[in-house]
Amino acid sequence: MTLPVKVTGTGAPPRYGSDAAAGADLHAAESLTLAPGERAAVATALHLELPPGHVGLVWPRSGLALKHGIDTLAGVVDSDYRGEVKVVLVNHGRDPFRIEPGDRIAQLLVQRVERVSFVPADALSGTVRGTGGFGSSG
Repeated sequence: MTLPVKVTGTGAPPRYGSDAAAGADLHAAESLTLAPGERAAVATALHLELPPGHVGLVWPRSGLALKHGIDTLAGVVDSDYRGEVKVVLVNHGRDPFRIEPGDRIAQLLVQRVERVSFVPADALSGTVRGTGGFGSSG
């Protein structure tokens, strides 16, 4: 599949880090410092033309998460969105984290999406787990 991308300013197109990488790296297009506990929508200067029936999912980079406590939030890019992709980052670490243009800040996975029709139901089928919540499966 090919995916049209428009890059403005200091942005860079997404790039896969290896032949087997699932996610393509997203790059910052601005400078900023995230203080501990702070979050910000970081510009990428990237616009995507995702095909109908697909979604762009923005995920954290494992190295940033492990080494610095940097995580992503709100990572869904719909196929009808043509605005700039921004990456919402949060600093869960103890130290300020500096971001410069060109830094790899997240990764983008493009996946097919199944649309469903939601229908009211008075009851649902039973399962072994049933209504068990968080942690109930072990």
